[in-house]
Amino acid sequence: MTMQVRVLYFGIVRERIANTREEPVTLPVGSSLKDLMSRLCGSHPGLDRMAAHLKLAVNEDIVDLQHRLTDGDVIALIPPVAGGAEPYCRITDQPLSLDEVLAAVSGPGKGGIVIFIGYVRDNSQGRPVNELEYEAYGSMAHRSLVEIVRQCESAAPGVGVAVAHRTGRLKVGEVVVIVAASAPHRGEAFQAARDCAERLKAETPIWKKEIGPDGEVWVETPDDLQLDGPVT
Repeated sequence: MTMQVRVLYFGIVRERIANTREEPVTLPVGSSLKDLMSRLCGSHPGLDRMAAHLKLAVNEDIVDLQHRLTDGDVIALIPPVAGGAEPYCRITDQPLSLDEVLAAVSGPGKGGIVIFIGYVRDNSQGRPVNELEYEAYGSMAHRSLVEIVRQCESAAPGVGVAVAHRTGRLKVGEVVVIVAASAPHRGEAFQAARDCAERLKAETPIWKKEIGPDGEVWVETPDDLQLDGPVT
């Protein structure tokens, strides 16, 4: 025997994953919310990566995955809402979006927004550079960025901070990192942007390798661990 439920999508889940506001789903009688989510993750690529950040409501009540569904239930997939979401922190091997980072800190109460953009340059400490390679410990790096952003935002009332960082091999001129900071006044915005950029470099587990005609060097690695100089 089967039953039918109705699934509602909102925000980023609707726009980028489901591409619909709602859909009917047929399930075996006695299925749980966990069974439904397994079905949805199979039919909507990318939903599995979002699932841990979603709240799930059945007939407008927030429930857990063990909740048993009945025929006619309405299930809502609820992404983080404004004021309750994690800070905007992205670590990705895809090109960064300045508009997206800027939008994350914009608002009517923001009198000033400061943007820092880091690019791959063609030299380092007198050595020519053709490419940089960035490697991150993904989950730990993300947690580090979230903590840095939250601390920078707590430094003064009304401060907002967002950060995005690339990984992989990048050529000269490509964007590596974008930090945006907003505040009611420019001084706090400048300070938050500087603090975030400096702490990101010092604390977040993202490693950089310089690649040039003279070989490859992991930046900040002691000379005695560089295998007697650049790897050629």
